[in-house]
Amino acid sequence: MNTKLLMVASIAALSGCGFAARSPEMYRDDTAAQLATKNADIQACYDGVLKATPGAQGRVSVKFDVENEAGKIVNVQVDKAQTTAPDAVAECVTKSIAGLGLNPPDARKGEATFVWEFSAPPPPKT
Repeated sequence: MNTKLLMVASIAALSGCGFAARSPEMYRDDTAAQLATKNADIQACYDGVLKATPGAQGRVSVKFDVENEAGKIVNVQVDKAQTTAPDAVAECVTKSIAGLGLNPPDARKGEATFVWEFSAPPPPKT
C-alpha cells in the first residue's frame, strides 16, 4: 500500500474562532500524519480482501472535510471517477479514516483529497 499525499486543501476562512490557523502546507502535513496512524489498519483490511479476492489492487481516492471546531475528518466519500480498486478495498480506507481528527483543531474548515495505491504481491515462484 502506498499513500500519495495528494491533498487538495481548500480552506474556507472563518471569523470569530479561537483556534490557530494552519498554512495549507501544515494542514496537508498534519492531516497526512493523522491518516498515517491508520496505515496498519488499512493494510490489515486490504490483506483480508486479498485472501478473498487474490490480485485485488488499484487506486482509492477519497474526498473529505476536516471540521474546524472539532478537527474531525467527516463526509468521507470515495471519488469513484478516480478510484480503480474494488469496492471492498475502498471500504478499508473509508472505514479506517472516518472520525480521525486534528489536534489542535484549526480555525478553518479543510477540504481534502488523498489517494492510496494498492498493489497485490506477485504470485509465488514455483
